[in-house]
Amino acid sequence: MALYRFRVTFEDYDDVTREIDVKSNQTFEDLHRAIHQSTGYSPEYSSSFYISNDQWTKGEEITFMPNQRRIDRGVALMGKVKLSSYIDDPHQKFYYTFNFDRPFDFHVELLKIILDEKAGTTYPLVVKSVGEAPKQFGNVFNPTVLPPTTEDFDFLNEMAFNPEDAEDFSEVTDTDELPGEKPSSGHDDEEEEDDEFSNEFSDDENYDEDERSHRGGSSDDY
Repeated sequence: MALYRFRVTFEDYDDVTREIDVKSNQTFEDLHRAIHQSTGYSPEYSSSFYISNDQWTKGEEITFMPNQRRIDRGVALMGKVKLSSYIDDPHQKFYYTFNFDRPFDFHVELLKIILDEKAGTTYPLVVKSVGEAPKQFGNVFNPTVLPPTTEDFDFLNEMAFNPEDAEDFSEVTDTDELPGEKPSSGHDDEEEEDDEFSNEFSDDENYDEDERSHRGGSSDDY
C-alpha cells in the first residue's frame, strides 16, 4: 500500500511543522486526527480541508462536524472521502482550518509518495515534529480574588454593638436643662447689669457733692 507523506505547517507559526505518513486509502478524517495527535489538540471541533493551489487559494471543501449550512450545501464529509481521491499533483496542497469558532489555519503539502509501507507499523504516523504548537485556546486571564482577612479590626463587632441600643440614647444639645431647674429668661441678667451701671453713676454723683462741700468749706476759711 502506498503512503503519502504530508508536511503540516501553522500558517501563523511557520516554525512549527509536522511530517505525517498516511496510507493512500485512508480518509481526510484520519489525517485530521493525526494532525491533532501531533499538536495535542482535541480533534472534536468543526474543521475543513480545502483543495488548494500553490498560492494557498481555497477550493473545494471537505468538512468534519459540519453546521447546517454546510449540510444544506452538500459539502463532502472527511470520514467518507479517501485521500487518494484528491491527489492529482505530486506536491498536492490542502488549506486546512481547524475549529471555526477559534480557528487555527494550516498549510498541508504532499512531500512525497512512498510506495511500500513498513510492516507492523500503524498509520497515520508522525515521523517528524519541529516546534511546540501554540496553546489550543490561548492564555485565559483569571484574576484571583483574595478572601477578606480576619486580622482587620471590626470595631462594631468587637464592641458587641447592637443597633437597638441606639434607641436608649437621646441627643444632647446646649438647650437641655437639668430636672428641677427653672429656665432662665435672661431678663434678670439685664437688670443686674443696669443696677451695676447706675451704681457707678451714683458713686460719681456722691463724689461731686463731697468735692463741692469740701471746696465750699475751704472758701469759708479765707
